[in-house]
Amino acid sequence: MASFKSNRNFGAALLGGLALLSMLATHAEAQQQPSGFAVERLYQSAPGGGWFVMDDLNINGGLGGAISFSSGYAHNPVVISDGKDHLSLVTQQAFIDIGGAVTYKRFRGYLNLPTPILSTGTNGTLGPYQFTAPSVTLGTTPDTLSDSRIGFDVRLFGEPRSLLRLGAGAQLIIPSGERADYVTDARYRGMFRFLAAGDAGALSYAGQLGVHIRPLNDAPAPGSPNGNEFLYGISGGRRFALSSNWTAIAGPEIYGETAFNSFFSGETGTEALLTGRFEKTGTGRNLRLKVGLGHALVQNFGAAQWRVVFGVEVFGHK
Repeated sequence: MASFKSNRNFGAALLGGLALLSMLATHAEAQQQPSGFAVERLYQSAPGGGWFVMDDLNINGGLGGAISFSSGYAHNPVVISDGKDHLSLVTQQAFIDIGGAVTYKRFRGYLNLPTPILSTGTNGTLGPYQFTAPSVTLGTTPDTLSDSRIGFDVRLFGEPRSLLRLGAGAQLIIPSGERADYVTDARYRGMFRFLAAGDAGALSYAGQLGVHIRPLNDAPAPGSPNGNEFLYGISGGRRFALSSNWTAIAGPEIYGETAFNSFFSGETGTEALLTGRFEKTGTGRNLRLKVGLGHALVQNFGAAQWRVVFGVEVFGHK
């Protein structure tokens, strides 16, 4: 009898252990690990383009060019939610970007080389997903490029400083870096934009509509982008004469993107950036200094809770 009881206890313990292992295996299988995506959604205009995101389309003259340097910091660019809980997956990101452009008459070709210098966040679980935050610093990933851009723009209508200028642009985004660092999609991507700009006295404006060809869809994971996107943006500012050669322009830029398959629903991110820039223009070599302070209007997948960005451009033409 004692032996039967002992065997029965052993059998019950064995069954309990197998059930526990099965539950743990099911739980481990349920904890899916998203791969990450390109968080940075400050798609800057070409070197020499004037605004941070919009393009003033003041391409003119003979052979010329521009060299640019920019850097920025974004706070809480990715805060995800399952409806009940929230997770600050990417709490801070910073980058530097070096670019160069060649211009001729109404045409511009350019290259941008962005480098992430900081990307950190908070690990956590939402539903069946286990999120691992990025951990990028200058010490751990020095001199790493992420998603370099090759672009081409053309002014199709209007003259520099005219009331209305129309143009078009295309970019090829070359993947580099690691998806787990939230600095790349690890896919070749393309952007096609219709551009508009103009000047009316002391007022300047610019706008864009475009398509972001993004062959990656992680929509089931909370907070992840959802395939191809529609791009939009507008800016406007007032010009102030500081001296015979120096002027200042101040005004807002509003820009964002929305997934085509959920047009302006949950898969939308929009930011407003208050931009100020100082320009030395005239014959020969010109200089532009830019600074911007931004805030998310609709915070999704890269629209930062707040950001600061600055840039320097040297440009000119024969």
